[in-house]
Amino acid sequence: MPRTHRSAERYTLTPATIKTTDAFSIEAASFSIRTHDFPHSFFAPLHYEPGYAYPLIVWLHGCGGDERQLQRIMPSVSMRNYVAVAPQGIPLPEAGRNRRERYDWLQNEDHILHAEQRVFECVDLAAGKYNISPDRVFLAGFDRGGTMAMRIAMAHARRFAGVISLCGAFPSGPKLFGNLADARRLGILLATGRDSDRYPAARVCDDLRLIHTSGLSVTLRQYPCGHELSPRMLADLDRWIIEMITSSGESAFQSNVEWTREFE
Repeated sequence: MPRTHRSAERYTLTPATIKTTDAFSIEAASFSIRTHDFPHSFFAPLHYEPGYAYPLIVWLHGCGGDERQLQRIMPSVSMRNYVAVAPQGIPLPEAGRNRRERYDWLQNEDHILHAEQRVFECVDLAAGKYNISPDRVFLAGFDRGGTMAMRIAMAHARRFAGVISLCGAFPSGPKLFGNLADARRLGILLATGRDSDRYPAARVCDDLRLIHTSGLSVTLRQYPCGHELSPRMLADLDRWIIEMITSSGESAFQSNVEWTREFE
């Protein structure tokens, strides 16, 4: 897989500190929505420097959301450290004439195929629009978007520097471990809400046992919240990516499970 490494360039990644000036000056950064074969949203950081190769976050929204979720999360992640892109999910069949169309990432063959296509096309589109470091592409998502992110990253581990699932269960089903040797070298962050009714603690424990048995390298963090994107969770996403980028040597990718409980 592409290896993260220390950059010799002058631009320095720093963990985000959520400031009022950042949270209410989103227009100073660049959000844009484009339509290709599917809608998708871009984010460019404050003071974008064309000469610096930025890490890229590809974001998969949660159930019922869409690509515009990217606009809500990036101020809490970082306004400066990343370029980001978010594809729209796959339309659900129950949407009708009198119902708003809903988008999701289901764990069936059709959704998986289309999700992979959209993720890789978004990477190509972002690389054509911005200066992106090919060794620093991170796939992340919320809810079933996080589950899909883990599935895609495990299947194509050499194409990603890491994967983050926020409140998204570990994927299941056939072909999940078809690329296990490479997947074991992939950094994975799994963040859960302590009071979530959609991803309860019992299922998290079941997933943890499967992760341990598979020999995957996972950081598991639990937060004092429900099934939601908490500001602390998003800020830790930023810190984890920076740690992945600045770490060096094989130790960053050794098979392990790290458990961290976040308290109020």
